Amino acid sequence: MLKINVRGENIEVTPAIRSYVEKRLHNLDKYFNETDNPIAHVNLKVYGNKNSKVEVTIPLPYLILRAEKMEADMYKGIDDVFEKLERQIRKYKTKINRKSREKGLKDFNLIGPDDANDASDSDLSIVRTKHVSLKPMDAQEAVLQMDMLGHNFFVFEDADTNGTSIVYRRKDGRYGLIETGE
Repeated sequence: MLKINVRGENIEVTPAIRSYVEKRLHNLDKYFNETDNPIAHVNLKVYGNKNSKVEVTIPLPYLILRAEKMEADMYKGIDDVFEKLERQIRKYKTKINRKSREKGLKDFNLIGPDDANDASDSDLSIVRTKHVSLKPMDAQEAVLQMDMLGHNFFVFEDADTNGTSIVYRRKDGRYGLIETGE
């Protein structure tokens, strides 16, 4: 059964809001095994311009389900996030289960209705492959390279750590850095 952790920023999480979130997200229980015990982290934010943002993250052993929605009506945002999560689960259910069986992973399963077969192999096929040489550089230089190329991300070798890193453009227009660890 899905456990739900609800947190509010600039809003008091009333029993009515908590109950509505729990009611909507418990509809996802049918997709999880009894042994999974996933925890849904729900973050509700209200901004000064009366907009609200609903973020839900459900970490699983080999997958992180995540959806967010900015909406004037928080209840509509909760509904939209639930629908996004359910679409994610249905889309990837068959593919993920098959891959996990191939790799011999027995502790990860998504269960539920078999209408998830709408995610065909052609939806997830690789249509182009690129080979790149990683140049040693710092993160600022990588951001400049990314902007010059007009891409949303850029893979490079970090000159300081000699590890592979990725810079990316965030939805808010700022930049993020992913560093690989060993």
